[in-house]
Amino acid sequence: MKMVFLGPPGAGKGTLATMASKNLGLPHISTGDLFRAAIKNETGLGKTVKSILAEGRLVPDDLTIALVSERLSLADAGKGWILDGFPRTVAQAEALQSIAPVDIVVNFEVKDELILYRLTGRRVCRNCGKIYHIATMAPDREGICDVCGGELYIRPDDQEESIKTRLEAYRDQTEPLIEWFGNLGRLVTIDGSGSPQSVYEKLAEVVKV
Repeated sequence: MKMVFLGPPGAGKGTLATMASKNLGLPHISTGDLFRAAIKNETGLGKTVKSILAEGRLVPDDLTIALVSERLSLADAGKGWILDGFPRTVAQAEALQSIAPVDIVVNFEVKDELILYRLTGRRVCRNCGKIYHIATMAPDREGICDVCGGELYIRPDDQEESIKTRLEAYRDQTEPLIEWFGNLGRLVTIDGSGSPQSVYEKLAEVVKV
């Protein structure tokens, strides 16, 4: 099964994709993770992406498409995948359909107020990448990852002004995908405002995961 998860930043796409990946045995492919790996490895692409993400802007289509296309060509993606964070634009969606047509697109709806609450409270482990929230999913020790003992930090794109910029970019460039995939008969929409488990149960009902 080839799936795409749509929704604004902070909708919980990554958490839900991880849950679905475990249950379905399909790779969870996150453009955010691909970008962060490039940044960590200090590649030419990584340096470009770092400055773009820090400002809350979207990475240009050509760079993103090339990175995702390369990832989808790997052996573990042969039976399907769950894409999180791609496509973000109609141009990317058209490119994806030419590379590997999608079976189902899940759109998670969440209000802006909840998104700001979720993202400004998010903390991420520098070492293993595990995600926490200071109010709803706090670590046992403040600032320390429960899994590996790494330092927890606030991502630059989780600052309030950056979040607002990301939301504006989403409304402008990504929301048109809802209509685009809807016209293809591939789209389902789910309320993403509940807990990860409750939202996943809705997802399971709709797409039988």
